[in-house]
Amino acid sequence: MTRLVIPPAFAARAPRVLGPECLPWLASLPDLADRFAREWDLEFEGEAMHGFVGVVQPARRADGTPAVLKLGWPHEESRDEPLALSTWAGRGSVLLLESAREEGAQLLERLDHTRTLQTAPVLEAVEIMSELARRLAVPAPPELSRTLTGEAERLLEELPKSWHDLGGPFPRRELDAALAVCRDLGPTAGALLVNEDLHYENVLAARREPWLVIDPKPIAGDLEYGVFSLLWNRFGESTVDAKLAATGLEADRARAWTLVRAVQNRLWFESDLHDVTDLGDEQPAYDALPALAAWACKS
Repeated sequence: MTRLVIPPAFAARAPRVLGPECLPWLASLPDLADRFAREWDLEFEGEAMHGFVGVVQPARRADGTPAVLKLGWPHEESRDEPLALSTWAGRGSVLLLESAREEGAQLLERLDHTRTLQTAPVLEAVEIMSELARRLAVPAPPELSRTLTGEAERLLEELPKSWHDLGGPFPRRELDAALAVCRDLGPTAGALLVNEDLHYENVLAARREPWLVIDPKPIAGDLEYGVFSLLWNRFGESTVDAKLAATGLEADRARAWTLVRAVQNRLWFESDLHDVTDLGDEQPAYDALPALAAWACKS
């Protein structure tokens, strides 16, 4: 039987992205893939692909149906991915065929990974993704572990500490404005099933529907909380205002949560810069954050 071969680029990057504690998990992936190939009666084909936190191995089921085996680094933001996918049941998202949550393993329908919304005209892509986001914004299942109310409470403690520990890497007024959003909007956040990682490369072409969402990071909250990646990614294409208008979402709330997430991401990047001297292909994303935060601070 063909075995999973860990993509070299993922093996090299994972320790920096996930931390050195991921090394035993990384080494275990071929055996873990073999285990689920046996349990789910799979035959692997082609080379494994990867994202930031996991690998995806193309496979076929016993009946010949094409699928992919996804093995992801188990962590808080992704542990409810199978719950979200099973809740959506393929309506606007990739279809979950099997899952083993504790091991971070999922068997998913195979989509066309060569076609994403990354290369579509940006405002057209925003409209497609916003429509998908609305379809996916069903009432969050009660078992979902993360809520926007809880996240806002956590950020009220985490953001000031990180800002101080990093020596105040950007104006205090941006931090204070983000904290005000957490205080004002956090307690009354909604309870919709929201994907906080909806970006252009996480929407793939499919046969059942023209486009389907993959790799959700689910949270129960406001739909506007998930707009951040649509505005941040492909930052130099169109304007932030035009992108926001294309979403059709409530502008003030979208701007407010975008500020919180821009501040949070700036602090993540500043922390990374203490350990590396070159952000590589992440540099454009880092460079866009000050402008996005300044836009979000406008009243």
